[in-house]
Amino acid sequence: MNPFGNMPVIVQTAILLACSNVFMTFAWYAHLKNLGGKPWWIAALLSWGIALFEYLLQVPANRIGHSELSLGQLKIMQEVITLTVFVPFVVFYMREPLKLDYLWAGLCILGAVYFIFRSP
Repeated sequence: MNPFGNMPVIVQTAILLACSNVFMTFAWYAHLKNLGGKPWWIAALLSWGIALFEYLLQVPANRIGHSELSLGQLKIMQEVITLTVFVPFVVFYMREPLKLDYLWAGLCILGAVYFIFRSP
């Protein structure tokens, strides 16, 4: 049973990857704010626990996506989603300033999107 119904593969993939990226971003970086005084191995164990949920979404996302997208397209899609999730995380959760460099990085990734998704 497909919970997405007749949604296009690229949309299904994007939704799952976006959700997966939220878990990934917290697994990779939230310990810097919340567990700074704890031993690294506690942060690692908690991060692995969070990362399990990332993988439970990322693996089906890539399987669904690979039915219509190339590996390169999946990877660039992942990078776009990663930056889209990461910037609000940095600004709102980690309380770091929004930098113009994120815009420049996004423009570079848009160039990658163009090249990887253009017709052969």
